[in-house]
Amino acid sequence: MKIELHQIPIREVVDDYKDSAEEGVVGYGGKLNIRPKYQREFIQHLPEYPAACCGDEWLNIAFLRGAIPRQEGAGFIYKAEQQIAVINSVMGGFPLNAMYWVKNSDGSFETLDGQQRTVSVCNFLAGDFNVMDEGYQKYFENLSDDKRKKIHDYILMVYFCEGTDDEKLAWFRVINTAGEKLTPQELLNAIYSGPWVTDAKRYFSKSNAPAYLLAHDYVSGALNRQEYLETVLRWISNDKIEDYMGKHQKDKDADKLWEYFQNVIAWVQKNFPDYRREMAHVEWGELYNEFKDKKLDPKKLEKEVTELMQDDDVTKKSGIYPYVLTRQERFLNIRAFSDKMKREAYERQKGICPFCKGENKKKKWDISEMEADHITPWHEGGKTVTENCQMLCKADNRTKSGK
Repeated sequence: MKIELHQIPIREVVDDYKDSAEEGVVGYGGKLNIRPKYQREFIQHLPEYPAACCGDEWLNIAFLRGAIPRQEGAGFIYKAEQQIAVINSVMGGFPLNAMYWVKNSDGSFETLDGQQRTVSVCNFLAGDFNVMDEGYQKYFENLSDDKRKKIHDYILMVYFCEGTDDEKLAWFRVINTAGEKLTPQELLNAIYSGPWVTDAKRYFSKSNAPAYLLAHDYVSGALNRQEYLETVLRWISNDKIEDYMGKHQKDKDADKLWEYFQNVIAWVQKNFPDYRREMAHVEWGELYNEFKDKKLDPKKLEKEVTELMQDDDVTKKSGIYPYVLTRQERFLNIRAFSDKMKREAYERQKGICPFCKGENKKKKWDISEMEADHITPWHEGGKTVTENCQMLCKADNRTKSGK
């Protein structure tokens, strides 16, 4: 990994600055890709910042005024006060943390670390928000000539980074340790940037993306933090996201990924046509991968789902869907026996484990050495009630349950 330190004045970074919202943000004479297309949401074109408000209070006012869209699952990386803090540091001559740019083979750059600080500076100079100066709220153009020059001449410490994808990913993980952290998927998006990632974000990352419009009832997560994209990549790659992205980095589009996602949702709607809100928390892609070629009976599945939804012993209702296909009880989080139930069973048994043989047959165990078990298994109709509770020594209980 080749890393070189450069001192770059703000005036050069803001040269030819263009913020095209979801189409990306560029600067440094058009050579710096500050925020690639659809990378993540950022506060755009701030309305006048009320002197009496700050932070979340200001955001709520902005939402109510319609100045900033409120989206389901939306989250802002830099809040208003954080942007202002960046400008206050610059005006005070205080150092900002070093930034990192990836140098591409064509001489252009992409921001590896420092995106939000860079956009904050550029937006302020573009007149998008104001700061307190000498007791008054002032935009950049309202500052004195000396203060504007001081900001223009402020030196940013920028490391230019060149290396392989693996080297960049390792370095990115090292520097992504403070401030507003990127998610693991955002890290991978930065490393495997290219036409495929850009097209994948078009489907799975931008506001009102096709994936959200198609499947927001079946998938949870925030578009702007790449959670939809991470979910579908995890499904299609069997949890080997990095391998999949590396293989497809140079593809011209992400049509295959989008087609796969549509197939998953169509399969869900076909086999589980009766919608319930719990369906948004199911790993549908994993079930699709395993059962897509098997003939299923939607009516039979719905009948069992309905019964299990009414079973008080099933504490994780979203787990019903994988259970009716896999028959694995671990998805259901069957209700555990209470301490009172355990004590009653322990006293009834006088501390004797009914499964013990040999020298332990008549041994009286301490309650801490025993675990509760269903006499009649749950899948055979046994309920989590006192009458169906027995206490077994830990060894016998784990042998019985196959743990």
